[in-house]
Parts: sequence; structure tokens; C-alpha cells
Amino acid sequence: MTDIVNIYSDTELTVSHLKNVLADKGIESMIKNDFESGVSAGFVAGTVTSVDLYVMAKDELRAREIVEQFVNELKR
Repeated sequence: MTDIVNIYSDTELTVSHLKNVLADKGIESMIKNDFESGVSAGFVAGTVTSVDLYVMAKDELRAREIVEQFVNELKR
């Protein structure tokens, strides 16, 4: 089984955009939304704005660099 790591957590909109940015760079990622999963299952977990972005461990360093650059651009 391939290890996956959480590299970023934020709103669904931001995480979805980052997923697309990573895909453009050839990095596969996965979004995990505990709140939506909980609602679907009939209970609530996580918070409305807490959405996690995961990548494979082999892509972690490169993905973190891309995310850091994105976050720095947001701060400008």
C-alpha cells in the first residue's frame, strides 16, 4: 500500500484549486472532507471549513513547495 500524507488543510475552494495546480504539475492528490463524509453517513465529523489535501509520500516534498509558493502568493 502506498503511503499518503496530508500536506494542506483549508476551505474546500482553496484545496480544490490547489488540487488542480498539483495536477497541472503532474502530482496526483486526493481531497478528504470529513464534514461532508459525516453528513452523508448521518453524523458530523470535522468542521465545515476543514478540508484536507493528500498526496503520495513520494511526491510530498515537491507538492509542499508548490503549496508554499501558492500560499505566499495569496499573502501578497
